[in-house]
Amino acid sequence: MNLDKVIDSAIARQRIVGTVVLAARDGEIVYRRAAGHADREHGVPMREDAVFRLASITKPLVATAALKLADEETIDLSAAVTEWLPDFHPRLPDGSTPSITLQHLLTHTAGLSYGFLEPPDGPYRRARVSDGLDQAGLSLEENLARIASCPLAYAPGTSWRYSVATDVLGAVLERATSMPLPTIVQREVTGPLRMRDTAFHVVDEGRLVTPYRDAKPAPPARMGEEEEVPFMDGFAHFTPGRIFDPASYPSGGAGMAGTADDFLRFLLSLRTSNRAILRAAEVDRTGPTAMTQGPGWGFGYLGAVLSHPKEAHSPQSCGTLQWGGAYGHYWFHDPIADLIVVQLTNTAFEGMAGAFPRDVRNAAYRDFGGA
Repeated sequence: MNLDKVIDSAIARQRIVGTVVLAARDGEIVYRRAAGHADREHGVPMREDAVFRLASITKPLVATAALKLADEETIDLSAAVTEWLPDFHPRLPDGSTPSITLQHLLTHTAGLSYGFLEPPDGPYRRARVSDGLDQAGLSLEENLARIASCPLAYAPGTSWRYSVATDVLGAVLERATSMPLPTIVQREVTGPLRMRDTAFHVVDEGRLVTPYRDAKPAPPARMGEEEEVPFMDGFAHFTPGRIFDPASYPSGGAGMAGTADDFLRFLLSLRTSNRAILRAAEVDRTGPTAMTQGPGWGFGYLGAVLSHPKEAHSPQSCGTLQWGGAYGHYWFHDPIADLIVVQLTNTAFEGMAGAFPRDVRNAAYRDFGGA
């Protein structure tokens, strides 16, 4: 099995510490494996029901909750954010205040940003905006104020930039429903899909994996209470203990923990033959170029959408959805090949943006066939 070889090689070469990899073809699980360590220093082996800090795997779950609320006409995706957050007025560099809609938030076309995409003296860094992974105890109201104090990167709807938009979206959903975001997501998504191990808190701390960070050329290093990890042109800040602090706001973009099985259950619900959550048009939607995925990729409501496989040099079919999570995760859903892969690791950033997710993807197509 090619997937076994890829996983064994990554662990033997100490590119990752541990992983859970699941694959489903035609709606049935065809591969399942836990490998490596959940806690290397204490010799704890990885287990299939391990709980991971999900980071940006949170985003499609919150986006799905928003889309369901839109279907119920609780919210209007074309409406301005200020309808629910009247004090949220980020400005363009020229001082003007454009309208940001929920549609802009869902598709990361609002003009917002992330601190890890900026240099150390960038506006988000100066304002101490949280990316949703750090600053335990920070309130949502305070972080919204910090975000609104920073200039927009571009006029809403004119470009694409990965951002804290889903955190802002979470605040909108709270105001629109008068419920906390964790309750909304449980009611609309994780509850109906029986995702019992996925929440904005750790359901079972005994199954929670220890997070590690790249330390090349040395083996991955165990994360401390605060970590600054180089990524792209900046640094991502991690506070692994954040999820245990009840005062930390529930980050719609990065705040959940859960298992590979739970997230596979979510992705299976998106299959054309089983639209348990979303309409096909919402799943297949494409938009401005998703710069983090390179040529051939657009961006929809739930993640990157493949529009030109040849340009992307990918074995995946047109319409494939994929994304990842900063703690070391990657997933994709190929609707034509009817192939889904969920790969969670405890190693940032190799498990998300290193060679490992690409190798897992390629091995899955060799093992289970393409379109």
